[in-house]
Amino acid sequence: MAMSAGSDDGEPMMEMNTTPLIDVMLVLLIMFIITIPIQTHAVKIDLPQSSPPTDTPIDPVKNKVSIDPAGTIAWNGTPIDLLTLRQYLNESLKLPVEPELQFQPDAQTRYVVVDEVLAEIKRAGVTKMGFVGNEQYGSF
Repeated sequence: MAMSAGSDDGEPMMEMNTTPLIDVMLVLLIMFIITIPIQTHAVKIDLPQSSPPTDTPIDPVKNKVSIDPAGTIAWNGTPIDLLTLRQYLNESLKLPVEPELQFQPDAQTRYVVVDEVLAEIKRAGVTKMGFVGNEQYGSF
């Protein structure tokens, strides 16, 4: 606690210098904040647990992907889009034994749609696949 001369008349100034005291208090405050355990800041929330769906459209033995002349993709008779097809293919590959995938495009389906579906099947990594209905592509 230093005392300083306040004026030229030689009288000592009676005010205390509080800057070092404030510095020490700030350092102590920072150390206290750092040493608080992080666990006290955690918020416990009971989140709902999702159960796996019970009515899965994936057959563990064989699944059929068909395409009608309008270009609608169907998984076991149910119309789906390419994203859903990708999800079904990934789920079927997670099964202990990979189910057979039967692919049946209609003869009047545009080749672009058939190519997109075949590309999705290849990207998924399906190894058990068969083409169904090849007799419709006989000689024209």
